[in-house]
Amino acid sequence: MPNPLSNKEGQTIPNVTFPTRVNNDWKNVSTDDIFNGKTVVVFSLPGAFTPTCSSTHLPRYNELAATFKANGVDEIVCFSVNDTFVMNAWAEDQESDKVTLIPDGNGEFTDGMGMLVDKADLGFGKRSWRYSMLVKDGVVEKMFIEPNIPGDPFEVSDADTMLAYINPEAKKPEPVSIFTKPGCVHCAKAKQLLADNGLAFEEIVLGKDASLTSLKAITGSDTVPQVFIANQHIGGGEELAKYFAS
Repeated sequence: MPNPLSNKEGQTIPNVTFPTRVNNDWKNVSTDDIFNGKTVVVFSLPGAFTPTCSSTHLPRYNELAATFKANGVDEIVCFSVNDTFVMNAWAEDQESDKVTLIPDGNGEFTDGMGMLVDKADLGFGKRSWRYSMLVKDGVVEKMFIEPNIPGDPFEVSDADTMLAYINPEAKKPEPVSIFTKPGCVHCAKAKQLLADNGLAFEEIVLGKDASLTSLKAITGSDTVPQVFIANQHIGGGEELAKYFAS
C-alpha cells in the first residue's frame, strides 16, 4: 500500500526539467513550458504499456481531447515514471495523438507531487500513483486521487470524471466509424459530409484495417462507404446524407 498521498490543490506544481527524445534529438522540456499561462489537464499512471493505462486511461483522454479543448483546456498531459524511449514507443502503440506524453524518468515531478509510491513487489521500483488534476497557470485547482488501497484502483482519475468537473453539461462526441477503400469518390464525399457536420470519425480502410469479409460480416454489405454513428449502422453515402437531412 502506498504512503499517505498528498492533495496539492491550491499549490504550485514542482519545477522540473524532463529530458525527452524528439526526432532522434534530445530536447529538454520544463514544467514552465508545459504549464505557464495555460489550462492543462494532467493524468498520471503507474507505467506505459500496463493494462488499464493502455486499454482505458490514455485512450479516453485522447478521445475526449476536442471536448476538453472546447471547454477551455489548452493541453492534456500524461506523466509516467518511464524513460523517454518507453514513452515514445507507447505513444506510437496507442491512440495518443492529442495527448502530450511526458517521461518523468527520475520521478522528480511525481515525488514533488507527493505521488511517488513503491511498487517493488511488482518489480516496478518507484512509480506514480494514479491520479488526475486540473492545473491553471502552474497552480493546481483540482485533484482526483485514486483511493489509498492495495493494487491499482481506477475509479476517479478517468477522463469523464475530469470533464464532469470542468463542465457537467459538456457534450461528449458520439463514436463514429466509416469503412472506406482507397480511391473511392463516394467515400471521400461521405468523409467530407461527416466533417462538415462536426463529427470526428475513425476510418477503417479495406485492405489495410479490415477485409471485405469483415465488411460484409459487420455491415451486411459489400460496398463502401459504410458508416456507423453512435452504435447505429447508418449505411452508405446516400443514407448518410438522409441522416443529416432529417
